[in-house]
Amino acid sequence: MGLELQALGPAPFGGMVLGDLGADEIRVDRVDGRGRRVVNPEFDLLGRSHRSVAVDLTHPDGAETLLSMVEQADVLLEGLRPGVVERLGVGPDECCARNPRLIYARMTGWGQDGPLAAAAGHDINYIALAGALHTVGRRGDGQVPPVNLVGDFGGGGMLLAVGVLAALVERATSSQGQVIDAAMVDGAALLTTSLHGWRASGQWHDERGTNAVDSGSHYYDTYETADGRHISIGPVERPFYAELLERLGLAGEELPEQYDRASWPAMKDRFAAIFRQRSRAEWCDLLEGTDVCFAPVLSLAEAPGHEHNRHRGVFCEVGGITQPAPAPRFSRTGVATPTPAPLPGSHTTEVLRELGLPSDRIAGLAQRGVIHQRAGDHDARHPR
Repeated sequence: MGLELQALGPAPFGGMVLGDLGADEIRVDRVDGRGRRVVNPEFDLLGRSHRSVAVDLTHPDGAETLLSMVEQADVLLEGLRPGVVERLGVGPDECCARNPRLIYARMTGWGQDGPLAAAAGHDINYIALAGALHTVGRRGDGQVPPVNLVGDFGGGGMLLAVGVLAALVERATSSQGQVIDAAMVDGAALLTTSLHGWRASGQWHDERGTNAVDSGSHYYDTYETADGRHISIGPVERPFYAELLERLGLAGEELPEQYDRASWPAMKDRFAAIFRQRSRAEWCDLLEGTDVCFAPVLSLAEAPGHEHNRHRGVFCEVGGITQPAPAPRFSRTGVATPTPAPLPGSHTTEVLRELGLPSDRIAGLAQRGVIHQRAGDHDARHPR
């Protein structure tokens, strides 16, 4: 069983990943329902595969209620600023004292220590400090924020989930829990590991947009098509590049060597002119499924309809909303279709009863405003 203190962004994403893969993920929401960016659970996609209890951690009895849940939990996720859970009385010391096997996973931007630990920040700041943001953009232009995929989700929530799984594996041997300090600046830096190797070997230049895979080369980029849409190519290896030249009708010409950096701007102009001669659909007919390393650039609206994504079930429908399906895939156990995000407090009584709290104690907590049970149809939305 995993507990997850209400937060935004990366921690809920990590919890969603764990819940999608089969964990009994229980979100601990505020009793007043505030503090959530997405109020309507229909659109709270990161809240899928969760149940919800509502506990007022500022109430004198709130911390004790959570600690009683911690006693039977395997994992607790928290994504609040350093010091907040300690002030509430539910920090690692208190929780791990009640349950020495607990995996207490902490998600922040700057980490639990360091000069910036107490400062506010967002994805763009963490990936900037990690060196990742500097690499994204075209030559002569400023940096382009890659949405919030690198810090919040790739270097944040995903790394948090990986840390939890690793700690659970270790616990099987030691029978002890531990505290995980997952920071987005750490994770974003980790994602740049290969670039540091290329830079050390002289294959990577710090000038943005001058390298093989950062839009500097003509063979690894996106191009506009005749209908104003875009396609992507990436034939880095010589055999794949040779096939692209053949399919573009350039195989018989005397062309510069593929990796000659000086020739890249002229070849990029040449490729751009060629790709503007046909529509995206026509380029798909000619290049898709070949070894030229090609794909159309699809929007969020278009991606679920592509035949490859439909075949693999890359997207699914949950609660009437099309969204990415759980990943990865397993040969034996499989992965269930996610359940929709619950309203805050939809499972408070249900969960506390499962944990063995007496009915009179639950009723007393509700009467004093420590917990809140939201009436609704959660049993139908979250069959168990």
